[in-house]
Amino acid sequence: MLTAIIDYESGNLHSAEKAFQRMARELDAGEVVVTSDAEIVARADRLVLPGDGAFPACAAELRGHKGIHDAMVEAVEQKGRPFLGICVGMQLMATTGHEYQETPGLGWIAGDVVRIEPKDKSLKVPHMGWNDLVIEHDHPVFDGIKTGDHAYFVHSYQFHVDNPAERLAHVDYGGPVTAVIGRDTMLGMQFHPEKSQDVGLRLIGNFLTWTP
Repeated sequence: MLTAIIDYESGNLHSAEKAFQRMARELDAGEVVVTSDAEIVARADRLVLPGDGAFPACAAELRGHKGIHDAMVEAVEQKGRPFLGICVGMQLMATTGHEYQETPGLGWIAGDVVRIEPKDKSLKVPHMGWNDLVIEHDHPVFDGIKTGDHAYFVHSYQFHVDNPAERLAHVDYGGPVTAVIGRDTMLGMQFHPEKSQDVGLRLIGNFLTWTP
């Protein structure tokens, strides 16, 4: 079993690598590698797409690494490999991003990525720090996770999902803010599971052992 964390030069992957490797060892869930090799991405059993920074820059970097992009799309769309997007990696699953300009996403989860506009104007943007998850739909990734468990966020833009059934969890930040999305073999987490202590490690372990 091979899990590939995709390196397309859009984020510091060290903490994610260590967290995923730790849980893979604990759960005997195979090997975890950080890779920019399209051949490894193509043969991996599951894929993780991190992302830090602005949506347009991450989208451009991903598409600029054409071999990785094409191998990832084929693995997810045609082969049904389990996929997890993290932070901007989740946002890239959207139809369109609206950060600075309109930028097409992967179109895997219909919706738009827009700036967070809390109804409570005392709340600052970016949304940064710990927040409690509100689980909306059951999913194997939530095994051992409950509403009220918290995760660590750093973001200024949020994913407005068109289909409510595909928003699996949210947090309250002057209104609901999407935290977890998913359909079929695809998952996305707006927060950083690798920085979310025991809850994040549990979520990572659940993804590594998920067999959709």
